[in-house]
Amino acid sequence: MSGTKLTIIYYSSTGTVHAMAQRLAAAGEKAGAEVRLRQVAELAPAEAIASNAAWSQHFDTTKNELKATADDVVWADAVLFGSPTRYGNITSQLKQFIDTLGPQWAQGLLANKAYAGFTSTSTAHGGQESTLLALYNTIYHFGGILVPPGYTDPSKFVDGNPYGVSHVTGGAGEFPLTDVQFTALDHLATRLVTIAGQLKAGANA
Repeated sequence: MSGTKLTIIYYSSTGTVHAMAQRLAAAGEKAGAEVRLRQVAELAPAEAIASNAAWSQHFDTTKNELKATADDVVWADAVLFGSPTRYGNITSQLKQFIDTLGPQWAQGLLANKAYAGFTSTSTAHGGQESTLLALYNTIYHFGGILVPPGYTDPSKFVDGNPYGVSHVTGGAGEFPLTDVQFTALDHLATRLVTIAGQLKAGANA
């Protein structure tokens, strides 16, 4: 919806969540939103990054991208958080950013916004749903409004995740994103922008 502000904040180690975030940004803009795409800072030590060629390459490619700040969340009407799964939870990089939002939370500046999430795993299932549910525990504390995709579009019966959008990459990243995930991402962004716009219009009425 025109005038709606969408922020996409993500962490990506080898590039899958980055690609998902880019698709969401494009879909959000197509839906009429003003979009901020922001990466959270890398926390892993250099030797850990260097031990994985794909991780090292992605870090070098994206190290100069705009980094997320608290203002990016406060500014937005709608927020999408993205993270690979780490033991059924979000990464420490994204969690560390969220944990810095205490001052904004205390002022009520994170409430009454529309939120949703997206994730990826190397194996089938692999903690996708638990990662999104764990992320959403934070949104409850924000006083945010969860806007999951549910089964609100026929495409959701294809990608099969009503909690958000997720993708299985394979252990070596051999399964790239396909039209199934792109369609699900487009639907998620469009739905979030639409609902956030309706909430904003209602609040301003």
